[in-house]
Amino acid sequence: IPLSFIPPTVIASNLCLMIPDATLYHFGVLSSAMHMAWTRTVCGRLESRYRYSAGIVYNNFPWPLAPTDKQKKTIEDTAQAVLDARAQFLDSSLADLYDPLTMPSELTKAHRKLDAAVDAAYAKQKFTGDSDRVAFLFELYQQITSPLESRKATRKKRAKT
Repeated sequence: IPLSFIPPTVIASNLCLMIPDATLYHFGVLSSAMHMAWTRTVCGRLESRYRYSAGIVYNNFPWPLAPTDKQKKTIEDTAQAVLDARAQFLDSSLADLYDPLTMPSELTKAHRKLDAAVDAAYAKQKFTGDSDRVAFLFELYQQITSPLESRKATRKKRAKT
């Protein structure tokens, strides 16, 4: 999923999603292997292309529950490193930069460090791949949403008169 910061002079159409006042932390988490694993699992598709939506993918994505200031700073620093690696190739589009066959090694290394920083904000455990990440995220999602279910179940029905 191509993510980038755009200047305030750009007007986003209804064909893209934007996060007003996004930070490097947001960029880092959303650019991570953790979020991409979630996206590949829950995102709709149009033909073979992802159909990212705010309602299904973004709003339901379980962000790290309580990252420390140090973890946030590490994510921000490694997110900036991704942007710096991209900046070395100003003549390349995001599609060019993220072609799996030609992705620059500097960008690959920057993403690996970002992925490690984001993973560490979620758990002390090491994730061995997308299936581990997705299983962890669904457990976290259930943990976050289960109090909502119990509140819904305990509501009393109004007496009919």
